Amino acid sequence: MVMNGIYLVIASACILILAYRFYGAFIAAKVLTLDEYRPTPAMVHNDGHDYVPTNKWVTFGHHFAAIAGAGPLVGPVIAAQFGYLPGALWILIGSVLAGAVHDMVILFASVRYDGKSIADIAREEISKFAGFGAMLATLFLLIITLAGMAVVVANALHNSPWGFFSVFATIPIAIFIGIYLKWLRPGKIQEATVIGVALIFAAIIYGPNVAASEYASWFTYDLQTIEIMLAVYGFFAAALPVWLLLAPRDYLSTYLKIGTIGALALGIIIVMPEIQMPAVTPYLWGGGPVLKGSVFPYIFITIACGALSGFHTVIATGTTPKMLTNEKEILPIGYGAMLTEGFIAMMALIAATALHPDDYFAINSTVDTFKALGLQVHELPALSAMVGEDLMHRPGGAVSLAVGMAHIFSKLP
Repeated sequence: MVMNGIYLVIASACILILAYRFYGAFIAAKVLTLDEYRPTPAMVHNDGHDYVPTNKWVTFGHHFAAIAGAGPLVGPVIAAQFGYLPGALWILIGSVLAGAVHDMVILFASVRYDGKSIADIAREEISKFAGFGAMLATLFLLIITLAGMAVVVANALHNSPWGFFSVFATIPIAIFIGIYLKWLRPGKIQEATVIGVALIFAAIIYGPNVAASEYASWFTYDLQTIEIMLAVYGFFAAALPVWLLLAPRDYLSTYLKIGTIGALALGIIIVMPEIQMPAVTPYLWGGGPVLKGSVFPYIFITIACGALSGFHTVIATGTTPKMLTNEKEILPIGYGAMLTEGFIAMMALIAATALHPDDYFAINSTVDTFKALGLQVHELPALSAMVGEDLMHRPGGAVSLAVGMAHIFSKLP
């Protein structure tokens, strides 16, 4: 029996909505007993820099964008090497019973501990040695995360002036929106949203013109340079006040990400693409061209964001607990954002597995590896011509996700 993408979309949406309505609400009311009358750290320590009472939708956008970076988009794409079934099961079970619960509980703990980090909480509750160990673990986790995400982003943006310009433009746009909400039109979140989202779409639409202009060289960089730029950006995003760059950029990018995935889900419902990757592949127990290891434990390592990720502890005990205005916001932000990330991971998995397996491996393997497989590309040359980019041998997951989406959108009536 051939699996159709629409079945996975509908099943995923129903499971995640029911989980939020019943399981998430149960944890909030009976396990954590959230108290809407208890002052949050942002209200108690409002300093205008880190502790900043923030509109709950902006906080949701910031938290969601921080936890749902490239991970839920590229992890399931890479794990598609094993087939669509292992990834689909792990995303749904992991996000509902593990990932969302973890995020919600650790966010609650940080709010009750005055917005402290996981290292400070461990130091206070266990010992100084435990706190030092948690601090080191956090540091190493951030280094690994930055390195892993840098590879994904750099592989997608190097020698691509269109992509680099569009991503770079979000930085001044976010700063403008931060100033707009802070000083020009305080509290006018609807106005800022419309302006910010419109500017970001303008940057994306205008990107090809920049790539074809004399200014293309300004936005064309090699792999190593982009990786260094990402580290520099990370420093400034952390050092500047949260309302100036980090929160507005995360908030606006959430509209782009959720909007794109929503459009993809709608496209899947209309097109009803067949899942061309089998439920399980011959690489289930190792030896694959994308990942050499077997499905256990690599499915859990590859699909961390989107199912269960310890990195989320850094976010849930970082800036987010310092922005909440009410403990009731912990449910939609802690549990809801993780379920939203799980849905995005499922859409990414569908987009990747809707590609012909040969095209999938052509993107995600090196030249020599692909030749050794003895496979032939099918629709990839036409898709490359359609987007005006060389799509062959760009591993990391981001490009194959974009190609899978283009493959589905190209079939819309």
